Amino acid sequence: MGVAGTTDVLVIGSGGREHALAWKLRQSARVGRILIAPGNGGTAGVGQNIAIADTDIPGLLKAVKEHGIGLTVVGPEAPLAAGVVDALQAAGHPVFGPTRAAARLESSKAWAKAFMVRHGIPTAGATAFKSAAEAVAYIDHLGADRKVVVKADGLAAGKGVIVADSRADARAAVRSLYSGAVPASAISQVLIEERLSGPEVSVFAFVDGSHVSAEVAACDYKRVGDGDVGPNTGGMGAYSPPEFWTAELAARIRRKILEPTAAGMASEGNPYLGVIYAGLMLTEDGPKVIEFNCRLGDPEAQVVLPRLKTDLFEVLLASVEGRLASLTVDWSGGSHVAVVMASGGYPGKYTTGKEIRGLEERREALVFQAGTVAAGGGRTITSGGRVLAVVAGGADIESARAAAYEGVGSVEFEGAIFRKDIAARAVRGGGARP
Repeated sequence: MGVAGTTDVLVIGSGGREHALAWKLRQSARVGRILIAPGNGGTAGVGQNIAIADTDIPGLLKAVKEHGIGLTVVGPEAPLAAGVVDALQAAGHPVFGPTRAAARLESSKAWAKAFMVRHGIPTAGATAFKSAAEAVAYIDHLGADRKVVVKADGLAAGKGVIVADSRADARAAVRSLYSGAVPASAISQVLIEERLSGPEVSVFAFVDGSHVSAEVAACDYKRVGDGDVGPNTGGMGAYSPPEFWTAELAARIRRKILEPTAAGMASEGNPYLGVIYAGLMLTEDGPKVIEFNCRLGDPEAQVVLPRLKTDLFEVLLASVEGRLASLTVDWSGGSHVAVVMASGGYPGKYTTGKEIRGLEERREALVFQAGTVAAGGGRTITSGGRVLAVVAGGADIESARAAAYEGVGSVEFEGAIFRKDIAARAVRGGGARP
């Protein structure tokens, strides 16, 4: 426990999502010290970074015990898949996040697909294969005009999903996955999936094993270039809420997807505790799941958490203690836009060690750091591909977008790249409607 009845918190991770989590937790009067393992240059400004890798389970267990941590919050997917929640729970430490078994919703696309079929959760049809030869043979028998999505089964750092426009593209995608493009652990199986069409949306809710909180939605941008061109990345920007989001759509997604998922996990003996992230396609037949993630998205967290009006610590603690139904999770009606600034060359080869200027000169925007480290003399330098996200809010998407890009204009580092069309479709009202 912290001083005067406060609770010391450990946030596991090093990205922009973890900076946003630490920033939001810092606003709670019930939170004492905030430790981030391993953190980044931005998290050092809201808490204490500790040099422990996010998958170093023995190191994390030791830190929780030595620092008297009262609540651990797991940010990224890798430690969830590695079983950090199981280890902390076994040692009697409160932790927010799904167990390794529950995290299979994200760590195994084949398992998640079978789970959705078992519980009648709408999703794209898919077939799983255990070798490249089997997958290619299946593709060869598809219609010439059949468009599919090729997916690595396991965690692949955003590089395991390839949208194919033809059989040749699909065959090339399978071979690419088996050529070293993704970790070998991610391709124990490969899925060939029906390609859906319609607007995409990310929907998030807190779950305590049975109860699902009020949901919130965002749209993100995966391609590196304006107009959705170029290779996929970890995410180049996001906005919330979507221009097409309605109470009716939210209720349908909750009834057809979120609540059946929580109920299905519980019925199979793997109750889900954490953030459920449903990546959806709004098809002509209604919302369908593209994939599940088991944590807040990045950069979606950076536009969602500023909208959370309820104390984040209270939400996380209520989830861990199984009393989420007694707490109202309230989201603001305002809008937020995040623009990611990345290193030149990302998501391919890029250089780091570039000094970032203007972090304190912005006016109406927040900066959540990701690929950064603190250097001597109060300097911050780049250390990764996605360097930071500039985030701003407003009464509507247009004003939030203008403020976010004004903030981008005040931050500089050599070779910086960013998309110039984040949330543009929502401002002009030209986005597809469900």
